[in-house]
Amino acid sequence: MSGTLGRVLRGTFLYGWTALVFAFVFAPILSTVVFSFNADRFPSLPWGGFSLQWYEAVLADPTVRRSLVNSLIVAGGSAVIATFIGFTAAYVDYRFRFFGKSAYMALASLPPTVPPVILGVAMLTFEGRIGLSGTLFGIIAGHVVICAPFAMALIRMRLNDLDRDLEPAAWNLGSGPWKTLREVILPFTAPSILAALFITASVSFDEYMIAWFVSGLQETLPVRVLAMLQGQVSPRINAVGSLVFAVSVVLVVLAQILAGRSLGARKQK
Repeated sequence: MSGTLGRVLRGTFLYGWTALVFAFVFAPILSTVVFSFNADRFPSLPWGGFSLQWYEAVLADPTVRRSLVNSLIVAGGSAVIATFIGFTAAYVDYRFRFFGKSAYMALASLPPTVPPVILGVAMLTFEGRIGLSGTLFGIIAGHVVICAPFAMALIRMRLNDLDRDLEPAAWNLGSGPWKTLREVILPFTAPSILAALFITASVSFDEYMIAWFVSGLQETLPVRVLAMLQGQVSPRINAVGSLVFAVSVVLVVLAQILAGRSLGARKQK
């Protein structure tokens, strides 16, 4: 009886602790969303009334609309290029054995561990020399550097479940390497590739440090929010933050669903 009571108490404590941690993490985000619908200019309780005026003001602001379009273009371009690079890096690690492979994987996984400020300064210096600084493609190039390792990790985990004998068997049956890649590898890794697209798009959409250094006049939405914060504090920031959070949540949830399907298919096997 005492053992059962102890398990119940431990379970209750763990659930309560988990709820407390999530409340601590998401309380600032929740307050931003809540006050984005507040009619009052300053965040205060009780509410001054429900209003969409700050969202209307944001959508009517041409600088915000332009930065949103820039963010969507950068996120889409970064996701496609980073996922392609991540797939090729993961496939090389899966298929080939060569001297220095450990160093290759370490270097491929390194960018997210470098402080964004250092990456931003390095990107500004390098892209300034080759004429990419201040362009959308320059921002995409910077985001690809930090996004590709995430795509590589997701796709490599999926490739771990693929029998290494399948490709040689297909080759022995007359299928060429490219046909095998197209009809065996790509269909098998499709869920992880789609998950990588969404997660890298989310990372790119939220990133602001590298974009702040290299964007110039081509501001992304996080950079625009930072510029708005440098002036007077406006409730429009809550509305912009809520929109960014909503887009990020949608992308991450889609990535989780696709990754979950991959995991479910693996368990069924």
